[in-house]
Amino acid sequence: MTLSPSDLALYAAAVFALFLTPGPVWMALTARTLAGGVRAAWPLAAGVVIGDALWSLLALLGLAWVISSYAGAMTALRLVAAVVFVWLGIVVIRNAGRAIGADSRLTRPGVWAGFFAGLAAILGNPKAILFYMGVLPGFFDLSRVTAADIAVIVFISMIVPLLCNLAVALLVDRAKRRLSSPAALRRTNLVAGALLIAVGLAIPVW
Repeated sequence: MTLSPSDLALYAAAVFALFLTPGPVWMALTARTLAGGVRAAWPLAAGVVIGDALWSLLALLGLAWVISSYAGAMTALRLVAAVVFVWLGIVVIRNAGRAIGADSRLTRPGVWAGFFAGLAAILGNPKAILFYMGVLPGFFDLSRVTAADIAVIVFISMIVPLLCNLAVALLVDRAKRRLSSPAALRRTNLVAGALLIAVGLAIPVW
């Protein structure tokens, strides 16, 4: 394996920071948990995991060829990743108090409905597409990644969102009113925005 623990730690932090930016998955998890508890939320989290694995794998396999074929592509991708993270952080902070819009398609009852809703939410989420196809390559030298490297990166792409989504479901189940308050949403957005900007500033010098 060619990746260092610090490379993987920075990427895991980036995945976590991205998770903290509320979106359709957060709304669906909250709504499903309020309706049926953690039992109703875990299928959606499982669907999101599959989508995260697919996006990260496609990014690694597809963009590795680009990196090996064009000189300077790695530097360009690192700069793109840095700019995108800083931009996302600024946007999140500017809209810290704005509530998340509901999407009724993500809250239908049933295990399979939850699973496919989670899969659809992550596969069609512009934030996820931008992260995996435009930002992920900025963290690693894709011209040197091995099969073991790819396996670890995909695992991190799966396990961080899964654990975080399940934690959100558990927290919402135990503290439904407090977590859905405007003040809590604003605090979460401010923290998420700061983390995104910090990761973006760290990428070029890492």
